[in-house]
Formats: sequence, structure tokens, C-alpha cells
Amino acid sequence: MRGLTLHLVRHASHDLLGRVLAGRSDVPLNAKGLREAELLADVFVRQQVSAVISSPQLRARATAKPIASRCGIPFQLNPGLDEINFGAWTGMTFDDLGRDPGWQVFNTARSLAAVPGGETMLAAQARAIATVQRICEQLPGGVMVMVSHADIIKAILLHILGMPLDMMRRLEIAPASRSVVFFTGGDCVVRAINIPVTEP
Repeated sequence: MRGLTLHLVRHASHDLLGRVLAGRSDVPLNAKGLREAELLADVFVRQQVSAVISSPQLRARATAKPIASRCGIPFQLNPGLDEINFGAWTGMTFDDLGRDPGWQVFNTARSLAAVPGGETMLAAQARAIATVQRICEQLPGGVMVMVSHADIIKAILLHILGMPLDMMRRLEIAPASRSVVFFTGGDCVVRAINIPVTEP
């Protein structure tokens, strides 16, 4: 059946993972992340990828670049795939955030919580979904790779699955993982979530 296969790829590993909320700050990939990006490129070079689209953040661009290079196509930046604007929380350690009541609310009631000086989860989901819909309409068939961030990918998947944002913590999206959605005839199916990248 002809349709569009969309791979939602989380950026590869960096040194702040699990320690600091990077948000919209330029964080480079570490050695592990650079290797993960190359392994992802190995996966996609075997497919006929027609487009690679990335969040503007450095860690996403550094993940997208080897994929696009190995596939022989340029990659495009799209702000619709950008990380959530975490406002005042950007750059804080998760230990410090754990003592912030607002952060606790954000992680239990994503659909209602406000981000100090930043973007709500609902707003982030809306612009991510609008971006996916617009791009998928422009490329009705083939294989597409979108490189983004864990919460953005979760928000897209929850929308497609018809699940509320407050279920976000039930999904795991690991660094350099792939989630696959198939679009055809105005419908879509989630085929896989959180496929890990592995050494051959």
C-alpha cells in the first residue's frame, strides 16, 4: 500500500542528559551521541529517504546531518519541531526542578500546567502537529525523517493515538530512538514507538 512512512527520531545523546533541562540551548552531542547519529545514518541509508527535517537545536541538527549526508539529500530546519520553550526552567538541574511545585504540576498535568516565561505543552503540541500535517501534505508518499525532542515526539504520538497529554509519562522516547507512523488515504497508523539504535 502506497503511503508516507514518517520516522520520528529523537536527537542523540549529550552530556546534560538526565542532569540538566537543556531546553532551547545549543548543546553538542557527546562521543556516544555522535556514534548514535552514525548508526542512525546506517539504518536510513538502506531506505529511500526523500526528506530529512530537523529541529533548529544543535543536538538535533548534529543528529540529522549524517542521516541526510548518507542519504545524499540536504536536511531542512523547521521551528515547528523545536524543543519546548521551557522559559525560566531552561538550564536548571533536575534536582533543583524537583523542588519546584510548578515543575511537579507540569509533569502530572501537562494539559493544564504553565511554564514560567515559556510555552505550554498544549501550544507545543499544536505547532508540532500543524508542522507534521503541513509537511506530510507536501510529501504524500515515500519515507521521511523528522529529528526532534522527546516531549515533542510524545506529543505528536499522543495526538495520533487519541490520548490526552496527561498520559505523556507513559511513553518512553530514548535518545536516538525512532518511532514510526504510516500515513495513507487520510488515515495514519503508529507502527512502532521507541525503537533503539544498536551496534551492528
